[in-house]
Amino acid sequence: MTGKKDSVLQIGVVGLGAIGREHVKRLTERITGCRVAAVSEMNQEIGRKTAEDYGAEFYADGLELINSPKVQAVMVATWDQAHAQYVMEAVKAGKYVFCEKPLAVEISECRAVVEAEQNLGKRIVQVGFMRRFDPGYIELKKTIQDGKIGQPLMVHCCHRNMSHAATMTSELSIKNSGVHEIDILRWLLEEDYVHGQVVLPRQSRISSREGLQDPQIVMLRTANGICIDVEISQSSGYGYDVQCEVVGDLGTARLPDPPKVITKTNCSRAAAIAPGWEDRFAEAYNIELQDWVDSVKRDTVCGASAWDGYMACLTASILGQCREEGGTAKEIEMPETPEFYK
Repeated sequence: MTGKKDSVLQIGVVGLGAIGREHVKRLTERITGCRVAAVSEMNQEIGRKTAEDYGAEFYADGLELINSPKVQAVMVATWDQAHAQYVMEAVKAGKYVFCEKPLAVEISECRAVVEAEQNLGKRIVQVGFMRRFDPGYIELKKTIQDGKIGQPLMVHCCHRNMSHAATMTSELSIKNSGVHEIDILRWLLEEDYVHGQVVLPRQSRISSREGLQDPQIVMLRTANGICIDVEISQSSGYGYDVQCEVVGDLGTARLPDPPKVITKTNCSRAAAIAPGWEDRFAEAYNIELQDWVDSVKRDTVCGASAWDGYMACLTASILGQCREEGGTAKEIEMPETPEFYK
């Protein structure tokens, strides 16, 4: 890191899809101590327009952006299949890199990033699992750590989207959506997984797209025997809804719903539900990116590491095998965390 703590961090953003554009806007309007100095996007019309709107330099080639002396830190927000390529280039360049989840789509790619970072001898990769910065999850973790509900025994979760993207598949339902639960529950319980299974309920009539089994129920067991069930639905039809309840031997703790005004009209009682992830986790994204910028300027990183990204990809891949094999249960053999990532 060449900048100083009180300087403005020059960030290059690779990928300007929905979340990439959201992050450019957030970094510019809400996050202090940084500026978007450069952007890169395959769709050059979108890329050049974004660069013009935010006073950034446009690069047709993301690799060129990463190696530009004008860029001090990199954000990767491309489609999932390109994550590993750009993260590896940033590691080679020795630049801090924030990679939207997942770290990569293949286990071998994640392992390669982990090895490259360890060879560099310094942690510079952060994976965008923003739920670790959500105030509700942070409060839930503190409740568990304080022993208020005793020893955790079970966890019940749901991850419901209002409707699915045109590109959604059965595989992506876990690797792209359910991967959030895979990461946050490992963080929340501070335990690795040892066992996994996927159960397929009756197919939703709303999810009629070929190649998409929806909903799916993920079952996980941790090293100390905590049993987890996660309902993943890509087409709830009513909104974006994320729930998590931890059952202990002395009580339970539930993730709070985001506070919304309750209205009572026409003999009914109602509260708004977020339409998508952008609204539900807006605060978490703001906290996450401000923390990343501040940390990079201190020449360090926090948040989910490359190792966490590797473990999430490994778990999601095994769960995918469980689904493809008709719901068979499988052992999850997670390697021991290297000292480098502790």
